[in-house]
Amino acid sequence: MAIQKILVVDDSPTERYFLSDVLTKNGFTVSTAENGEDALAKIKADKPQLILMDIVMPGQNGFQVTRAITRDPATQDVPVIICTSKGQETDRIWGLRQGARDYIVKPVDPQELLAKIASLG
Repeated sequence: MAIQKILVVDDSPTERYFLSDVLTKNGFTVSTAENGEDALAKIKADKPQLILMDIVMPGQNGFQVTRAITRDPATQDVPVIICTSKGQETDRIWGLRQGARDYIVKPVDPQELLAKIASLG
């Protein structure tokens, strides 16, 4: 099943706008959340087909939210791609251990992002 509905989770309005703009111009339906709690509520209300998750956010960080999503039987089938400024290999490994399917370091390259989404679809 091709991915259409994507939830962008990032506390930066600029980053949310940038990712939403890239995705909508490429035919995706995008919703946004500015923190982990907001993301979890939106996922329960209207389950996306993919989640782009920032790590550094107020409240629960992206690692914690990714773990909650991937351990919940209702949402564990939704792939998570972490999009973060944390570029250390240890961060990438930890993100994948939390259940993320992929890991992209900011600034996000639109072509790389679209290729990673296509590989999941």
